[in-house]
Amino acid sequence: MEETLIINYQRVDIQREDQLVLRDVDWQVHSGEFVYLTGVVGSGKSSLMKTVYGELDIHTGAAEVLGTDMLKVKRRRIPALRRQLGIVFQDFRLLTDRTVRANLDFVLRATGWKRKAERKERIEEVMQRVGLMEKLDKMPYELSGGEQQRVCVARAILNSPKLILADEATGNQDVESGRKTVQILHELTETGTAVVMATHNNALMAEFPGTVYECTQQRLLRAQRPIVLESAPSELQLKESVEASDDDIPFAKISENEQ
Repeated sequence: MEETLIINYQRVDIQREDQLVLRDVDWQVHSGEFVYLTGVVGSGKSSLMKTVYGELDIHTGAAEVLGTDMLKVKRRRIPALRRQLGIVFQDFRLLTDRTVRANLDFVLRATGWKRKAERKERIEEVMQRVGLMEKLDKMPYELSGGEQQRVCVARAILNSPKLILADEATGNQDVESGRKTVQILHELTETGTAVVMATHNNALMAEFPGTVYECTQQRLLRAQRPIVLESAPSELQLKESVEASDDDIPFAKISENEQ
């Protein structure tokens, strides 16, 4: 499969309000690549991901995401860019007043799927992929945290995106649920989808290898060698504490008015 450049940042400075978060970022992500972003709270992981989907603006260097020039893109064009992405959040962001099926159907209708039968078929395909077919007609509050996160993965892949962003996607899950989420995301790269995942769980990175970048001292540095554990990861190693977001700038939630 021929690789395509999905993200291409060159000499990019990333700011949050008036504060410099990362400087002189050179970062490339190709189709079918699984990329981990690591670093302590506040090091810039979330801010970097927010620039990819246009939540934070870029003013320096050169930056392209899926062929879109992120320095020149107009705000009205951002929703079109986001429709090419899948985003998995730590806090789920499911619509709590409707079933899982209705959550997914809402996204499909909002992104142009007109035929009810086609929407039904696609919803069942993605739910089968995440192993939750029996939960289709449940309300979000009837699901465990791990199940809700897998529904979020299903939502993210509805439109077969070329890029998935997962920001601390395993932070609110137990050990086995977190492993299952990363396994599903890792398998998506086999179809050419690129995945960028922010995490600080070394055991998951060792079990599901990928390219590792660290945000440290206002720099984005690529790890020189993959993370390898001397033995199989234990439950203690896999357990991941909930990490706060790097900043308080919220991603615009899906709403009927926005779509």
